[in-house]
Amino acid sequence: MKWIGRRQSENVEDRRGMSGGGKAIIGGGAIGIIVLLLQLFGGETGQNIGNILEQTNGQQSQQTTQTESRPLTEEEKEIGAFVSTVFADTEDIWAKIFQENNLEYRQPKMVLFTEAVETACGSATSASGPFYCPGDEKVYMDLAFFNELQTRFGAKGGDFAIAYVIAHEVGHHIQTVMGTSNKVRQLQQNQNQTQANKLSVALELQADFYAGLWAKYNQENLDMDDLDEALSAAQAVGDDAIQSRTQGHVEPDSFTHGTSEQRKYWFMKGFKTGDIRQGDTFAEIN
Repeated sequence: MKWIGRRQSENVEDRRGMSGGGKAIIGGGAIGIIVLLLQLFGGETGQNIGNILEQTNGQQSQQTTQTESRPLTEEEKEIGAFVSTVFADTEDIWAKIFQENNLEYRQPKMVLFTEAVETACGSATSASGPFYCPGDEKVYMDLAFFNELQTRFGAKGGDFAIAYVIAHEVGHHIQTVMGTSNKVRQLQQNQNQTQANKLSVALELQADFYAGLWAKYNQENLDMDDLDEALSAAQAVGDDAIQSRTQGHVEPDSFTHGTSEQRKYWFMKGFKTGDIRQGDTFAEIN
C-alpha cells in the first residue's frame, strides 16, 4: 500500500511500550486461546469479551499496579506511522461515503497497546486480538497480533493485511453509528444460541463488506498484491479454518464470524460494487 508521506490520523493514541495501571492479565493455556478464538477480528468487545473476563477473573488472572515503559524501536515507529495513515484513510473515505448518502460521520479513535489495556468495555489482553469497543468508540490493537496471524494461522501477511483488519474494525464503528449493532443485540436476546450466532455472523460479514468498500474508495493507494494479502487474512480467520486448525473438526452452528469463503466473498463484494447499499448480509440469514 502506498502510504509514506501521506496524512496521519490525529485520533490514534499510542500506548505501546507502556504497561501497568491495574491491568488484568489472562493466564496462559486454554483460557487465553478461547478468548483469542472468540475475538479474532473481533466484533464488538462489549458483546462477549467483558463477560468472559469477568468469569475468568480470579481464576487465571492477576492484578498488577506496576508501571513500566520502554522506547519504541524504529520498526515499531514505522508500523505506527503506517497504522495512523490507514486510520486517516478510513476517516476521509467514510466521511465521503456518509456525505454521499446524506449522513454525518462520527470519527472513532484507535488505541495501540502492548500486552494489556483498559477500555470502556472492560479489561483486555493481546490474546483478545484486535477489537472495537462501542462503549468508547475506539479500535484497540496490539500489533503483535499480526505475527500470530502469519505463524499460527497461515496468513500471507503484508501491510494490507493490517489495513484490512483496521478497516474491518472501523466497519463495526459504522454499524454502531448507523444503529445496526444495537438492533442486532436486541434481536439476539430473543433468539436461541444458533440463531444468535447467525446474527453475529451477519454482523461480522457486513464489517468485511465495509472493509472491501473502503478498499474500493482507496484503490488509488493500493499495490498489486494488496487484495491478495487481505483475502489471505480473511481465509485464515474464517470460523471453519480456525476450528479445523485448533480442534480438527468444524461445528457450523457455533460460527460467529463466518467461513473463510464468506469472509472473502463479502470483502470482495464491497470492493467490486463500491455501493454501501449492497451490504445487507442479514438478508441471507435463514
